[in-house]
This record gives sequence, C-alpha cells and structure tokens, in this order.
Amino acid sequence: MISAPAPEEFNDRQNEVLASALRLVVEGGEKALTTAALARAANCSKESLYRWFGDRDGLLAAIVAHQAAKVRVPHESAERMTADAFRARLVTFAEDLLTVLAGETSLALNRLAISQTSREGAALGRLLLDRGRGRIAERARDLLRAGQAQGHIACDDMTEAYRTLYGLIVRDQHGRWLLGESPDGARDGFAAHARTAIDQFLTLYPATGTPRDQENTPAGAL
Repeated sequence: MISAPAPEEFNDRQNEVLASALRLVVEGGEKALTTAALARAANCSKESLYRWFGDRDGLLAAIVAHQAAKVRVPHESAERMTADAFRARLVTFAEDLLTVLAGETSLALNRLAISQTSREGAALGRLLLDRGRGRIAERARDLLRAGQAQGHIACDDMTEAYRTLYGLIVRDQHGRWLLGESPDGARDGFAAHARTAIDQFLTLYPATGTPRDQENTPAGAL
C-alpha cells in the first residue's frame, strides 16, 4: 500500500478532493467511495488519485487524517507560553474537538466504523483510532507537556491527564450523537462548554508556578 501524505503535506487541490471524498462517505457510506465516483465528484483523474493517496486504504487514511487535522492544537513557541496563552490554546483545542465530533462527517465515519466492528479487519475503525483520535491525542499531549514544562500544570501521568481532559470536554455527548441525538442544540454552547471544561481541568491539575527544568535547580545555582 502506498502511504498517503501527512495532513500538513496536502495541497489545496488534494484538500478539495478529500472534501469531496468525505461528502461521498456522508451521503452514501463507504461503498459510495470508489475511485470512479470520487474522480467524477472531484473532477480529477483516477491516476491523480492513485498518485496522491495510493490505494483505497491510503485514501481512507488520508480522509481520516484530513478530518483529524481540523482539531487545532496550537503550540508554536510553546516555550514562551504564559498561563493565559496556555489556557487559550487548550480552549481552542476543546472547542475544535467538540465542533469536529459533532459534525456530520465525523459522525458518519464513526457510525460506519462501528457497523464494521464485527467484520474481519475493521480497517476503518483502526484508522479512526490511529490516524484520527491517536494523532489528536499525540498533539494534545505535546501541548500539555509544554504547559507542564512552564509550570502551568502538574501531573505524573500525561496519558491519564489527556484522558481526563478529553472526558471533561466530550462527556457523554459524542455517544448520544452517535445514537441519533442531534448536536444542533448544543453547538451554540460549545465555546462556553470548552472554557468550563478547561477551567475544570486546570483545577484538577493546578499550576506549580515553577518551570519543570527549574524545579531541581539548587538555590544560588546559575
């Protein structure tokens, strides 16, 4: 299988094609996602699809990665973050996560993966875990580590801290949406809920006020 490029390597045209692929999946399920159908929908050649994304598994992997990339985890210049900047980045992550999970594309992909769990392979489910949720978690843990290094939070287990963060943000909402409850009524409250979830997280993992690399520095040392 030819590996699809990482999300940050997609160009504008490839992103347009992936958006068309997502629409096909939402409207008709995985069976609707054929190279012929996508070539027609995106007005491109099959050869271009194979060159950009490889085989069908590569295309599915690219779709999932493209969707996961919509959850922003800003951490540029993380070594210079103030406490307010750290909180703001966590709030951005939380609001984006809710928005993506509540989107019809995400719900369609997850429902499709769940329907395939009893089948041998369950490739889409693995892709959602590895290329979707796994990549989001990896980037979020990097932000949490940067915050801990600056003394904005304190935790012993970064994986457990991320799971707590995810739980505070998502709660039981995603499960309800997957079961058919409309997220429309919740959308207007995403920003406020994101702020509340981050405040709760920061209460559970309070700031030390001391950058991690200075915690063990002897008094008077340079």
